Amino acid sequence: MRSLATSRRDLLKACLAAPLGLGGATQPSRVVVAHEPMVRTPTSAPDSARILKALDRAMESCFQTDSAAAAWRRVARPGETVGLKVNCLAGHGASTRVALVEAICERLQQAGMARRNIIIWDRLNADLESAGFHIEPRADRIRCLGNDELGYADELSVYGSVGSLLANAVTLCDVIVNLPVLKDHGIVGVTMALKNLFGAIHNPNKYHIHGGNPYVADVNMLPPIRRKVRLHICDALVAQYEGGPSYMPQWAWTENALLVSQDAVALDTVGWRIIERKRAEKGVPSLKDAHREPAYIATAADAAHRLGINDPQLIEQVEV
Repeated sequence: MRSLATSRRDLLKACLAAPLGLGGATQPSRVVVAHEPMVRTPTSAPDSARILKALDRAMESCFQTDSAAAAWRRVARPGETVGLKVNCLAGHGASTRVALVEAICERLQQAGMARRNIIIWDRLNADLESAGFHIEPRADRIRCLGNDELGYADELSVYGSVGSLLANAVTLCDVIVNLPVLKDHGIVGVTMALKNLFGAIHNPNKYHIHGGNPYVADVNMLPPIRRKVRLHICDALVAQYEGGPSYMPQWAWTENALLVSQDAVALDTVGWRIIERKRAEKGVPSLKDAHREPAYIATAADAAHRLGINDPQLIEQVEV
């Protein structure tokens, strides 16, 4: 196990490398919600062209540029390896959509990234395949692999209450783009940007106790994760307000939206509100009344973590 002194040095480096504005409440965090009503209907597959339009609007607004390519160049530079951390636990029904990932890969390449420097990854090859992805290990292609094939680090990474082996995908990548899904979670309340990084460690099941608090926040504090995750794009094309993280069609709805932010805490705060509104609309108790309010979101924003902002007055929610 690494020494406490080494862990503290790594943590300091990660804090210094964190984007300005995410270390405290000195400036608002921007969360863009891009709606594209006809991306899909309850009986149709996602429309790739409309997903690309929504993605471009969201990226331009998030980075306040008039060019999607310019926005992507703010995320990664040519020569860097970009990891796309998808969420495929729920199969075709409630996983990161292949069409969204394809749109991101297209824009990354147009912004100068070589396809050999793009890796799509999640926990297991089987999860990826169940969501419609094709496993691709060849280094001259856009790779698509699970942690079961890529493996894990030999030494523990430690922060707070968490000690875990990081997925080798984290080491391979210079930049991580986090691609969660907007949905309910039966233990920790919601699963979006912060919780999706449980897929970067070897022992996530250990950290679901106490509603995932403070474990979700602590995983996001592991220095390589904090340093490398530069953007969060939440797939809310189909969302789920109850019964997650598995896909339960009776509690899913077509939202046809993408949520984009550099601040995972702010994005999760906005996404949580969307889920609560849908729960109220459907006559389902609030997550607080259901005794699974996602307290880890506030922990991620506290003085010990400073991963982002959860104060609605300091979140700039932009609809595009």
